[in-house]
Amino acid sequence: MPVAIITGASKGLGRALAEALAARGWNLVLDARTAPVLKEAARGLEPYGAKVVALPGDVTDARHRAELVATARGLGGLDLLVNNASALGAEPLVPLAELGLAGLRAALETNVVAALGLVQEGLALLRAAPAGTVVAVSSDAAAEAYGTWGGYGASKAALDQLAAVLAVEEPGLRVWAVDPGDMRTDLYAAVPDDDSGRPEPSAVVPGFLRLLDERPPSGRYGAAALAAGHGEDAPADGRAEAGR
Repeated sequence: MPVAIITGASKGLGRALAEALAARGWNLVLDARTAPVLKEAARGLEPYGAKVVALPGDVTDARHRAELVATARGLGGLDLLVNNASALGAEPLVPLAELGLAGLRAALETNVVAALGLVQEGLALLRAAPAGTVVAVSSDAAAEAYGTWGGYGASKAALDQLAAVLAVEEPGLRVWAVDPGDMRTDLYAAVPDDDSGRPEPSAVVPGFLRLLDERPPSGRYGAAALAAGHGEDAPADGRAEAGR
């Protein structure tokens, strides 16, 4: 059975994607920082019969990244790496004039440096897989200028560029930067007075599954458009999608 590592898998999009893959028979290695929540998420996948290993930890820790990949190897290899864990850099969000540099460094460390570190750690297994795939969970803030989202958006723009270069350097892999669009997640707890209605993360998971099924060229895609079946509206620049 195929094996996936999903970071930030205790809730939100990571958890919804883990459930969808478990339902398809994938074996999973799940990461998140909060152990009780992650283990509860893993228990929820037991009815699917997949092998699910929950490894609490911080993706900025090189030893933790090595443990994630070693666990995937023990399950049979690594077919899919989903870099979903992320940090905002400031909660609540603030303008760049007020953004602490330590917060910006934290966002870059989690969203960019750790993501590349995990790719490097798992690259040999991904190359050996029949259909090795890397998914970088991006954001509309990577491509558009939104007030107070500068630090986070800069980190996601850097992640997009890493994904684009990786695709050039590793033509045997599929490397997709995927903008999920607006979702009802804890991310918006950092936005003051924001109570806008948003879809559940499960609503965009079909977009990710469509990528896995159809395996289009490496590039940047909008998950919501893919989920709605509008392949022509989900171009490689991904800018058809709104949301952060």
